[in-house]
Amino acid sequence: MTVWIFPFTTKDSLPVSLSCHCRTSMTKLFKPAVFLAALVPFGILLTRVLQNNLGPDPAQELAIETGEWTLRFLLITLTLTPLRQLSGRPEFVRVRRMVGLYALFYASVHFMVWVSFLLGFRWFAIAEELVERPYITVGFAAFLILIALGITSPLAMVRRLGKNWKRLHRLVYLAAVLGIVHLLWILRTNIVEAVIYASILAVLLGYRLSSYFSKRRTAAG
Repeated sequence: MTVWIFPFTTKDSLPVSLSCHCRTSMTKLFKPAVFLAALVPFGILLTRVLQNNLGPDPAQELAIETGEWTLRFLLITLTLTPLRQLSGRPEFVRVRRMVGLYALFYASVHFMVWVSFLLGFRWFAIAEELVERPYITVGFAAFLILIALGITSPLAMVRRLGKNWKRLHRLVYLAAVLGIVHLLWILRTNIVEAVIYASILAVLLGYRLSSYFSKRRTAAG
């Protein structure tokens, strides 16, 4: 005999209802959780600054840390679409724009560290560095791409640009490549982390190319 627990809910259907409720709650919490988690590295760096715990060369340490976090968030952004396709969970795509903007945020902090702590806002020296040091030129080019992607990320810009929006936002892969080259150039000898980032990017590019050619074969067939 069926036992009624709540209006319109039976004992047999309760586990399903609870499961759906839990899944909905987790979906709602996912975006705020990602937002807060993305702030954690900045909080740790800020704490280290306040505690004067950045080693013998604080400016260089800050520059490297913020640069690497920029790359990490870029790679996470590129990972979200494959995760959505492989898992069938739309939550991953819903936070993609936010994670991408965090990549721009850490890139901006990285740039400000370089301009303020390393060059002391000496604008002639900044221009000179951009022209004479190729690794800085490469990193700055990646930063400009991220700025363009950030400016065009709102929905209004998606509508205005139409098909060109997708073409523009494919430059995120170029930004990631330039960022890794920039890091390799700086580290020179201790390149283990940069090689790991490059390997992850290679896998993501391979997955994207595979998906692209698979869709073309399906459309042709």
